[in-house]
Amino acid sequence: MAIAELSRVRRETIEELLAGGMTQGRIADLLGMSRSRVSQLLSAGVRPERAFLGAGKLTVAIGGKQEANRHDPGEVVSVESFTAYEMLSELARTVGLDSGYEVVPPPGHVHLNRPNLIVLTNPRLLPFLAQVMEADPHLRYLVDDDGWYIHDVTTGQDYRSPRDRGETADYGYVGRLPRPDGKGTFLYLAGTHAQGTLGAAHFVTTNLAELYKELKNRRFSTVIKCVYDPKDRRKILSTERLTPLYRADGA
Repeated sequence: MAIAELSRVRRETIEELLAGGMTQGRIADLLGMSRSRVSQLLSAGVRPERAFLGAGKLTVAIGGKQEANRHDPGEVVSVESFTAYEMLSELARTVGLDSGYEVVPPPGHVHLNRPNLIVLTNPRLLPFLAQVMEADPHLRYLVDDDGWYIHDVTTGQDYRSPRDRGETADYGYVGRLPRPDGKGTFLYLAGTHAQGTLGAAHFVTTNLAELYKELKNRRFSTVIKCVYDPKDRRKILSTERLTPLYRADGA
């Protein structure tokens, strides 16, 4: 894993030099290698954007719930949330990372103080996340008599799910939040409904390179809207970002 991380950093450095206007020939001279070797490093090295997900095996924690009228005990996760995990797992594989998942049983006490962690599902299933989101100066999930919604602290706008109005669309939160122990961060993907969680995963999957280029590993958050297939709610038709990529440091 250390060798793969070194390969990622080396490839990212070369790509940044090229983006800054340096030629492959000049880079080769600086590194004391041939131009063909530089080209080989660019094509064979680990993709830099994998660092957006983590530096080792990913753990995807999914909020579970007790389902009524089940004959067998245990917790279940929504089909959409598990599809979100499968989507992220495939993404991880393409950038050279392994992944696994765990179901967080009610009342949702997820262990956040660990590296390479992605958390799925909203604070209805994982209540502690509502408190952790208070570290986000821009966005958070709130609940009232009409249900859960995303509140934009910066603009004052509320994002209430279109699904609640009968539309085949939902809102999702995508952000990097601080661990409670202060020793790192984790990715949090949460929809107002299960389709929004899947939409958040779809957004990361289809925009990974751009997200890493813009944010690296800095803390951030944004709201996305996803439209899903009315005949198959596991199929996301489109996603779009509704807010800026808010950064916790204001940069």
